[in-house]
Amino acid sequence: MPVKRTANDWISGLQTNWCDTRPNFGFIMRDDGKIVGGIGAYYADRTIRGQKESFCNITSWCVLDSYRKYSMQLAMSVVAQPGYHFTDFSPTKVVAGTLQFFKFKSLEEGVAVIPNLPLFPICGQVLTESHEIERNLSGAMLRVWQDHSSFPWLQHVIVGKPADWCHIIYKRSKFKGLPCSQIIYVSDGDAFGRYLPRLKWHLFWRGMMTTHVERRVLAEVPKLAFVRTGFNPKQFLSQTLGPSDIDYLYSETVALDL
Repeated sequence: MPVKRTANDWISGLQTNWCDTRPNFGFIMRDDGKIVGGIGAYYADRTIRGQKESFCNITSWCVLDSYRKYSMQLAMSVVAQPGYHFTDFSPTKVVAGTLQFFKFKSLEEGVAVIPNLPLFPICGQVLTESHEIERNLSGAMLRVWQDHSSFPWLQHVIVGKPADWCHIIYKRSKFKGLPCSQIIYVSDGDAFGRYLPRLKWHLFWRGMMTTHVERRVLAEVPKLAFVRTGFNPKQFLSQTLGPSDIDYLYSETVALDL
């Protein structure tokens, strides 16, 4: 069943901000004072490969049917803003096609479905308590944790060992009627692979039968996993960044319980 959200839920979600100077919350379209369309935006200042980069994440692009011919004007209002890398992580098929008109590129959409087998792991540990995570992380990894730890629908773990931690953020979901973990963020794909048996053990004993993680963040697809395809591909627009620079932190994916 779709989650019902009140106007206050949307207002609260869109107030999330990760930049020094937020230019807007998106754009709306009016006709004689009546709101007939809108497009939301999240902004974030991030450091990518040592450089400060500014991101705009598009969310909730909606226009009344009788005003659809003006939809492009909303998108143009967003992408005309200079100095940003743009992303859209929940486009419909129609929206994805429209964004590609603006030269947006698609991210690989395959998702690896990994069985959480209860095999005893031979290395690594999993930390889940807030004080343990904060004590063991530092630098950029610590900031990611601090910037995302307040959202109650996000689950955080670090797996590995001191000086070799992988920070993982996931949501609880369901796949074929069974509980699963839907991974949103992996700080290190290689470390994720090294400590995957330990993570699967942890998730299995917390009732999750499978782990779902995008193929593009993995060094390789684990044995016994299979890759699901057919999703609407997520989109990004950047003159200098590539797909490996794009993740779902600081976006609607974390700020809203979608």
